[in-house]
Amino acid sequence: MSNTDPVHLRRVDPSQNMRRFYSLSIQPTLFGGASLVRDWGRIGTRGQSMIETFDTGFEADDAMMRLERTKRRRGYRDSAGSSGVRPE
Repeated sequence: MSNTDPVHLRRVDPSQNMRRFYSLSIQPTLFGGASLVRDWGRIGTRGQSMIETFDTGFEADDAMMRLERTKRRRGYRDSAGSSGVRPE
């Protein structure tokens, strides 16, 4: 199973009135697989959620890293409360 810590990102740009968050986490399923849970929206709201299920934790880890890389390219940064450091 995966040991990936949850990722909490935010993108704040006052000039565009933009205050967004994006969270990624991996949860085990009852059948031995893994689910990638995504939450996103405007900071201060509940936002939206999506759950993607994978057969293995490695597939979920790969999808999570791919999404995190994409969001960081679009200007999302670590939230103030998270260190952004992942254990090896």
